[in-house]
Amino acid sequence: MRHLLYSFAAGCTAALALLSLPGQAAYGPAPMYAVATLPPALRENAHAVVRRHDETLVVKSVGRTVETVRRAVTVLDEAGARWASELVYYSQLNSINYFRGSAYDAEGRLLRQLRSADIHDISLSDGFSLASDARGRVADLSQPAYPYTVEFEYEVVSDNPLFYSTWRPQPVEQLSVEQASFKVLMPKGMALRYQELHLPAGAAQNKRAQGTQEVYEWQVHDLPARDEEPDAPSVAEMTPAVLTAPAEFEVEGHAGRLTSWAELSRWNYELNAGRDALPPALQTKIAALVKGETDERARIRKVYEFLQANTRYVSIQLGLGGWQTFPAASVAANGYGDCKALTNYCKALLGAAGITAHAALIRAGSDEQDIRTDFPSSQFNHVVLCVPLKSTRPDTVWLECTSQSNPFGYMGGFTGNRHALLLLPEGGRLVSTPRYGAAENRRERRADVYLDVQGNATATLRTLRTGLEYDAVAELPGLDLAEQKKRVSSRLPLANFTLTKVGFRPTEPGAAIPGLTETLALTLPALAPPSGKRVFLTPNLLSRWAAPAASIGERQTDLWLDHALTQTDTVRLHLPASLRPEQLPNPVQLSTPFGTYSSQLQTLPDGTLQYIRRLQLPRTRFARTDYPAYLEFRRKISAADKAQLVLLKTDV
Repeated sequence: MRHLLYSFAAGCTAALALLSLPGQAAYGPAPMYAVATLPPALRENAHAVVRRHDETLVVKSVGRTVETVRRAVTVLDEAGARWASELVYYSQLNSINYFRGSAYDAEGRLLRQLRSADIHDISLSDGFSLASDARGRVADLSQPAYPYTVEFEYEVVSDNPLFYSTWRPQPVEQLSVEQASFKVLMPKGMALRYQELHLPAGAAQNKRAQGTQEVYEWQVHDLPARDEEPDAPSVAEMTPAVLTAPAEFEVEGHAGRLTSWAELSRWNYELNAGRDALPPALQTKIAALVKGETDERARIRKVYEFLQANTRYVSIQLGLGGWQTFPAASVAANGYGDCKALTNYCKALLGAAGITAHAALIRAGSDEQDIRTDFPSSQFNHVVLCVPLKSTRPDTVWLECTSQSNPFGYMGGFTGNRHALLLLPEGGRLVSTPRYGAAENRRERRADVYLDVQGNATATLRTLRTGLEYDAVAELPGLDLAEQKKRVSSRLPLANFTLTKVGFRPTEPGAAIPGLTETLALTLPALAPPSGKRVFLTPNLLSRWAAPAASIGERQTDLWLDHALTQTDTVRLHLPASLRPEQLPNPVQLSTPFGTYSSQLQTLPDGTLQYIRRLQLPRTRFARTDYPAYLEFRRKISAADKAQLVLLKTDV
């Protein structure tokens, strides 16, 4: 009865809403986006279908743009529910003219319209970005029954024309597109810079004159959903997109050009020039800090450690402050700043120590892709510091100035393995940040396992992680013991264990690549319970790799191994006198373009069994036709990792 009353009330509310719509008959508007009209091909492999996506960018002048978006998406199941909500960004330089939305049932009947109370205002500060005064308005039109359709419309006026629109009608896998269009309206005499990516036949740009404007237009339709495939490149590398950028722009009276990386660099440099003056007393203090230190890298380290000990990150950008830094003297007085301010401050401190450094724009984030180096545009969200060394052997120190704990000179997965734009008075260039490959990303584990006759065990584990392997555990030493145990336990692939000891020791401060040694002690009840007179045990306790799934049908994407690594496991099995090996797994040696692998179990002179496993993978790309060979490589690794040792009980 309660459910029936709710349904009746909800129905009455919906009916009243329909009656109140201006210009509509009493029975409501005509159905829209009925699911039955969807071609079957667009439902295959899809969790949601973009019914329409119309995006228009109107460039009013070098200093103002207006972006209008109308997008309707049919949500087919729970996995597609993310499309039932919409987030519209705004900031001091971007204002929202309107934000509307509607929800429709499977037959296309209007269920509800977005109300002001449904729209929530949120902060979008991420703790590191260039322009993080950004906020957002978010609305959710999720419905309890699938399928349903949501439609959102919004318009944003921007006084920040550094960023023109990027059109990606199919930004993720398992999303199909019925129809989508993109228009850019430019004043005659202003050039539009654009780059087309992966457009299907017939979707290329169509240009025409319209009064005092030049209109550029792109359209796509009937794009089937792409299935997720293991070890695939980002979907952005495979689906249609149009990138746009200005040739000239103006932000709060600061004009610039953007037809080359050098021009973007020069604009940013000039915007921040003259803001690196330090109080005389601080200059004297820094000079004294490095006095007598002849090693250039050591002087840089002392200044960086001074920065870390005396400043903290605070996001304080507003408007033009997304690109223009607070003066170094302000950071000196207050002890805080955003990424630009802290980078500028560190640059000034190094200058006081007689060391030249350059700020550099970068796209930061462990999950972010590198910028498109062939399309000069504002693709950055962060600033770091580049310090070229004057030594005879060319080298560079890179500094992340927003962290109080980041190891000296280490970029890691946050800003490593990508390009940065140096900010120079004459106009800078793109340079590569440190590359972290298999030699740097190491995980070296030594385990000693003590087994008793009942199959119970205790173990000590000592694991060194360096490079990008270190990133995953870097914060553990700073946590309390309970949280350390919780996080370590969640990573151990063991069915039944008790963690009795946890310890961490960082590598020496002077190490070229930072690392952390983790020491654990465990009890492992019933690790290898006897079965009659035999005991079965898998020597590879912690590093078993599963094989990825085979592609259903022909693989569509290249093979992209994006995380190079080297893993070494040494496991020593200490057995009671009443157990001896009856059968050892065969040694395995694999050498392929995808990586190398070896595993071997042998008996040491003292009777201890020693298992050694080594795996090394590159960071590289292979053609999709190579996937079967890669899959076979992974299957062989999986089989070798699961190989069992057979022990015989001699006291039976």
